[in-house]
Amino acid sequence: MIRIGMSTSCIYPLGTESAFRLAQLAGYDGIEVMVTAERTTQRANLLLALAERYEQPVMSIHAPVLFLTQWMWGDARGKLEKSAELANAVGASSVVVHPPFVWQYRYARQFEDLVREISQTHKIELCVENMFSWKVGHKVLKAYSPSIDPTAMDVDAMTLDFSHASLSGRDSLDLALAMGDRLRHVHLCDGTKSVLEGQVSDQHLLPGRGSQPVAEVLSHLASQDWDGQIVAEVHTSARSAQGRLGQLQETLAFARAALASPLKQPAQK
Repeated sequence: MIRIGMSTSCIYPLGTESAFRLAQLAGYDGIEVMVTAERTTQRANLLLALAERYEQPVMSIHAPVLFLTQWMWGDARGKLEKSAELANAVGASSVVVHPPFVWQYRYARQFEDLVREISQTHKIELCVENMFSWKVGHKVLKAYSPSIDPTAMDVDAMTLDFSHASLSGRDSLDLALAMGDRLRHVHLCDGTKSVLEGQVSDQHLLPGRGSQPVAEVLSHLASQDWDGQIVAEVHTSARSAQGRLGQLQETLAFARAALASPLKQPAQK
């Protein structure tokens, strides 16, 4: 059975404990912890205490990538090492990793080897996520190196993010098929348009509210007896606690319905 978790980023700027509580109320199978400047996201003992209190195991760790955490845990290697160590300490099976920013020249040159080395050393999957170009004014700029597309890299495990696929103008089912057995992690969300079509923000819509073939991808994975993880990473726009909970429940219901209807021949889309 494919487990469906919820990212702590779904309820930003609320804190980590609120994420665990809402995940339990919504009925998720576990939590993905986005490592931020918040102390709780960095400490295994605090995360394990929350996991026990709310019966929400930590399924995955998202390595720190935000500008506000650029000095946390040292250099790029340190961030990956510490993320893998944290994942092992809390019993998570994977770490989600963004490719380097284009100005991180040395890190970009070492990235593929470093990801494989740390994955093998710590015996945990480091799942490289698909990203997107940036638009500044009328110019579309390369923001990540060696690529925004993990299928162009020599890595063993990948994360598919539907919102990022939308921004990059990719069909998510085509991308999932290209990833093949290396697809190990899914960020459940949606998007509408690409950067070239004028979309500048990373939408992370609720699945089914955008134009990506989210249900088809999940159905494809179910048809393949896939054993990776699905984690909701949506922007909950509701202002009330009840409204936010409803959006999280809608996201979970969407995923369960799609997984219950496996496609027989997804490659003929």
